[in-house]
Amino acid sequence: VAIKRGNCGIGKSTALDLAKRGARVILACRDKRRAEAAVYDIRTSGNNQVVFMQLDLASLESVCRFAETFLKTEPRLDILINNAGVLGSGRTKDGFGMAFGVNHLGHFLLTKLLLERLQQCGSSRVVTVAARLHCFGSIDFPLIDSEKDLVTGQSMCHTFKAYCNSKLCNVLFTRELSNRLEGTNVTCYCLHPGVIHTSLCRNFGLPHLLTPIAKLFLLDPNMGSQTTLYCALCEGIEPFSGRYFANCSVQQPSVKGQDDALAQKLWEVSERLISTS
Repeated sequence: VAIKRGNCGIGKSTALDLAKRGARVILACRDKRRAEAAVYDIRTSGNNQVVFMQLDLASLESVCRFAETFLKTEPRLDILINNAGVLGSGRTKDGFGMAFGVNHLGHFLLTKLLLERLQQCGSSRVVTVAARLHCFGSIDFPLIDSEKDLVTGQSMCHTFKAYCNSKLCNVLFTRELSNRLEGTNVTCYCLHPGVIHTSLCRNFGLPHLLTPIAKLFLLDPNMGSQTTLYCALCEGIEPFSGRYFANCSVQQPSVKGQDDALAQKLWEVSERLISTS
């Protein structure tokens, strides 16, 4: 099992649960110190088959290096969990808007690079953590072409909108990936984990004084990982490949999230962007 950003939040909770079940777990993370600390914590489950591999989704070069290392050292990949996500301004090392580059293009490229290994390993799965906020998202292809971004500015409002747009990309990516994998042994799912109290909230500037109040209403990472685990492990959901899940059940995404033509165009544009960067 490969989990992006498995060193904290719902990624770490997911990794711990899978480790307790005896899985070999690869934590694909940017921060080596935090990842190695997470590996130590997760190994207390009694499973020493938990390892860290460096991955910075804000760099397509790093994504390629990770895939190369993984394919050389890991003979199996049964589950790929695209968990990492950012809510922040700025640009990736390739010049893309941060949310677009990390939350979509990084996942897109790595999934493509590892797809053959997934297909070689029997019934395997790709699970992508989206969000209900995709309902507020939209895709402006001329803007992507001109600005390499999903929004036009860097304000807090633009940052939030970019996050929503990137989560719509996750839903559309899963839909088109499923269409392209039809007839194979690989299935894919995206999900809303619930509203989780993690570093994502802190990154958006949740005031410290509100943190105790927020914890009353937000799920902890363990509860937030349940739908991810459901999509990764539950038997019998294969007919729902490409669908969107929440609360461990199939849900309807937004109207845009069900648009096959939009999903296909996003895939084609994404392929062009990663090939020219």
